[in-house]
Amino acid sequence: MKKKLLSVMLCAAMVVSMAACGGTATTDTNSGSGSTDNGGASTTTEATTTQPAADAITLTMAEVNPLDTIVGQTDQKFKEEVESRSNGSIIIDLQASGVLGSENEVLDGMLGGTGTVDISRISAFALTSYGGEKSKLLSLPYTFVSREHFWNFAESDLAREFLEEPSENGTGLIGLFYGEEGFRHFFTKDPVSGIEDFKGKKIRVSNDPVMVGLVNGLGANATEVSFGELYSALQTGVCDGAEQPIANYKSNAFDEVAPNMILDGHTLGAIQVVISVDAWNKLSEEQQNILIEAGKAAGAYNKSISADAENKVLEELKASGVNIVDVPDKSAWQEATKQVIADNTKGMEELYQKLLDLQ
Repeated sequence: MKKKLLSVMLCAAMVVSMAACGGTATTDTNSGSGSTDNGGASTTTEATTTQPAADAITLTMAEVNPLDTIVGQTDQKFKEEVESRSNGSIIIDLQASGVLGSENEVLDGMLGGTGTVDISRISAFALTSYGGEKSKLLSLPYTFVSREHFWNFAESDLAREFLEEPSENGTGLIGLFYGEEGFRHFFTKDPVSGIEDFKGKKIRVSNDPVMVGLVNGLGANATEVSFGELYSALQTGVCDGAEQPIANYKSNAFDEVAPNMILDGHTLGAIQVVISVDAWNKLSEEQQNILIEAGKAAGAYNKSISADAENKVLEELKASGVNIVDVPDKSAWQEATKQVIADNTKGMEELYQKLLDLQ
């Protein structure tokens, strides 16, 4: 596929449809235990699958979260749209709950040509090590002041620049569309009422310089623990807390071992769906366009459900006795994380300012 054609198609992908995007999920997936920064608990969903055409192409899609999360529902919408729009000539084999590995393991496999995974829903910042250096800017603390701010980016020309970067760098990944899974917050074993209570606490982070810098900036001790071991690490005191979007916190039952959450909203969980170049090139131009159009619908659907889904889970957590602490003034948090922002925007200051200006 010539680069010019790919660029045009990727540009089209970011014109997010605002039409209503409801529908019944159509997936048949295994349940399992995720081992990444954003997934985990087992779940089972009973559903139907579009009848495949005789010469149907099957694309395996990986998701580290359970299907009842915001991202799991977004994946199911994408699957439904692809299969419906293609009249069954493309089947999305959606494998959720981390059964195909963590985000990094999945990306390694996609780029290694194993053929195990063709498409994956990932955290946008995961692309930093896969030719997507610009995606790091999306995870910097207190960058997005609201969901509206994020969607101003996701529906802008600037988003195309971020989506195209891995492919332009020759890493074998093509970005299809953006979404989000809600703001990420810290949760702890013991109650915390403000930033001062983080001093000396062992806060779990992934192997990511932004998160390490953020946690250390708050006066806590960044502690690297794999996601699959986080529940037991909290249970045994290896770490005192961690951070996740609200829906994932509940879905992975972290409230059982760390029943305190402070709503600092340090990062909005930007997500992206990517396809390997190898899988992309197996498709006809018409089928590629179907994936792009399905991505528009799935992105719009994600936008329509995320806030309500997050608020519903938050109320359920409060009702179950989780100690929820609001943070009406984030100025101290923003001041404490200035250095990690400075360290991770070097050489991209103008681009980062463009991102900020979209609010």
